[in-house]
Order: sequence, then C-alpha cells, then structure tokens
Amino acid sequence: MRPRLARLLLALIAVLSAGPARAAEPLVADLSSHLVAITTGFVGTDVLLFGAIDGDGDVVVVVRGPQRPDTMRRKARAGGIWINSGSAQVDNAPAFYRVAATRPLDQVASATTLERHQIGLEHLTLDIRAKDAEADPAEYRKALLRLKQRQGLYGDKVQDIGMLSQRLFRTDVHFPANVPVGTYMVEVYLIAGGLVISAQTTPLVVSKVGLGADLYDFAHQQAAAYGIIAIALAAAAGWLAAVAFKKA
Repeated sequence: MRPRLARLLLALIAVLSAGPARAAEPLVADLSSHLVAITTGFVGTDVLLFGAIDGDGDVVVVVRGPQRPDTMRRKARAGGIWINSGSAQVDNAPAFYRVAATRPLDQVASATTLERHQIGLEHLTLDIRAKDAEADPAEYRKALLRLKQRQGLYGDKVQDIGMLSQRLFRTDVHFPANVPVGTYMVEVYLIAGGLVISAQTTPLVVSKVGLGADLYDFAHQQAAAYGIIAIALAAAAGWLAAVAFKKA
C-alpha cells in the first residue's frame, strides 16, 4: 500500500471514530498538512483534503488565498509603440483561488447560492475601480482572471472531488511554485437541495522557511540595507570578473 494512501485511510478512520460529538456533524473535513513550507528549490506541492459526510448531498471545496491589491493596465498602440492608456485598481482579489466539487456547479446549486458564497470564478466578487473612460470594468475583470490563470494561481476549471464511498471524499489541492505566502482559507460546503446545509472553514498557512525565509524577512524589514548590500555584492562580483578576465 502506498504511504500516501495509508495516511489517508488512517486519517479517515480517525475522523469516523472521533466520538459521538463529531459523528453527529453532517460534515467533517481536514487537511493532510496545515502548512505549505516554501524552501529553496520549492517546485510546488499538493495538499490532500479529506473528510466524511452524514447523509446525502454534494461536497464543494473553495480555497482562497489572502486578498491583495492589484493594478491592471490596458495598453494601446500609438505612433507604432505600445503605451499604457488606462488602468484599474482591484483591492479584494484573492491571491489564489481554486474550486473542487463532486458535480458541476450548475447542477449542485442555484446561481443565487453560488453567488452568495462566491463559489466559482463567475461568482467571485471583485471591487474594480477603473481609471479608464474607454474600457468597461468587465474587461479588466476578464483580464485579471486570464492573468491569474496563466500564472497558475486561479483554477481554469472546477476540479473533481472523489467519493470513496457514499460518505468519504477526498481531493488534492495543488499549490504551484509561485504561490504567494500568507494565510489561506479552505472552505468545505455540504449542499443538498440547492442549499448549503453545513460548512467548515480551515486555515492553511503558506510560508517561507529556512535561509529563503531569513532573506525574505530581511529584504522586507530592512529594505535600505538589503539594497545597499545587493549593490555592493553586484559591484564586487563585477570587479572580480573584470580582474579574472584581465589576467586571462
């Protein structure tokens, strides 16, 4: 038996045998890890989400990264060159967004329910303030979603959730190498009859660790000193290279 499958089965057994208080809950879910550690050479990772439901219904999972301001710029061709001709500020866009479900979202719940819980990219609320008289804010929204999808930070489709039986479910959440640091929220919904009958939110932390974390903290907390050191190192490297080539 593969180690990963063995860990899943052990975790599911723990969930199902957690006692009468938890057994009464219609939805129980957890993560294989609550920390994504970004170290030197980090190339991305998968986090397993698993759980159990009591009764009928569909399971939907939404993973949201921390909200950060973003600026979108529109370029236009003028005089044979491309220039910035407009911009829009987005203050509440999640840095990361993925959705998984046991069935297609339009078969799980109504648009009203999906919009209330912001499930699915088309229902994601974005506060876009356009400083552009020639472009509709909807165009900036589409551009932002395309950019995040190209970066691998927004899922371009709803991922499947596997049902191991009528009660047990699992899915893998992929975090790419360029995943931003911060506290993420993993939301799990149990939906029946088009309505959310149970929900659970679990935090997950994405953080740099080791030497990379020390350099990251130093660069942000001591920006001036970091800049001076970087310039000095670059100058020293250039001088050493010049000396080496001169001797050669």
